[in-house]
Amino acid sequence: MNDFFAPKPKENEPWDTAIIGSGPAGLTAAIYLTRGAASTILFAGDQWGGQLMLTTQVDNYPGFPEGILGPDLMSKIRSQAARFGTEIIEQNVTSLEKKDKIFIIKAGEKNFFSKSVIITTGAKTRWLEVPGEEKLRGRGVSSCAPCDAPFFKDKKVAVIGGGDSAMEEALVLTKYASEVTIIHRREEFKASQAMQKKVMSNEKIKIVWNSEVVEFIGETNLEKIKIKNTLTQKEKEIDFEGAFVAIGHDPASEIFKGLLELDEKGYIKKFEKNGFKTATSQKGIFVAGDVHDSHYRQAITAAGFGCMAAMDALNYLDKDTPSW
Repeated sequence: MNDFFAPKPKENEPWDTAIIGSGPAGLTAAIYLTRGAASTILFAGDQWGGQLMLTTQVDNYPGFPEGILGPDLMSKIRSQAARFGTEIIEQNVTSLEKKDKIFIIKAGEKNFFSKSVIITTGAKTRWLEVPGEEKLRGRGVSSCAPCDAPFFKDKKVAVIGGGDSAMEEALVLTKYASEVTIIHRREEFKASQAMQKKVMSNEKIKIVWNSEVVEFIGETNLEKIKIKNTLTQKEKEIDFEGAFVAIGHDPASEIFKGLLELDEKGYIKKFEKNGFKTATSQKGIFVAGDVHDSHYRQAITAAGFGCMAAMDALNYLDKDTPSW
């Protein structure tokens, strides 16, 4: 055991920091907090590890030149956090409130107490929920072009969606795929005009209007996509080796409504106060990862935000800043 381990609090006494969420942001924050001698409890939830637990090969996380499976990467980061004394609770947090200067976190049937909180609950991809989608995730069906585009070099791929994120996915894919087809259920995009102009002027991109995906087809890998015309209701199958679902993400911020300020999409707002870069609208609560970051949504950026939030929390604990 390392000398810098902070002692765990006694029953009904507060931890220095409670982390809600167990993806790269949460576990990285735990590593920095425990090494900073802060007693740390992390609520991993009953499905810990974030979106990387649903991925196969990860080739863009530094330190793994041969790549690493998503669940293996998360297991390594979790082991590192546990090594330094992080208390990990595999239960979902159902409520968070503040009384005086102490936060009360309810998980299961028990209340836990903390002097500060870091929220790293992430965001979930909106999937189409059509036949074949779940079976073929990681086998041709993806939701992240910056993560997986290199696997589709010289292949024919589809992007499903019509917003800015769909346009961005399509443009990234043109650097690798031989042909990119955007499938959109309406006759016009809702993406910004600037993004639409980039897409329309790219000769690698084709567009299928007024169509929705009704099935992903393939045994071990994606082979075809069945689409239905929303005007005629006619269905047809098109050969594709890759498909990227880009219809948005939903931040896991529901239980924080009323306590924290959220933006119009439900992402937790950050406020730079007293030198803290990851502060929220509530004194003592910090945020990291995809629950506030709707732009990058990468494991490495989430980990970076987790480091920042941990350093802010340590500074907050040291100063107990009276003004906010």
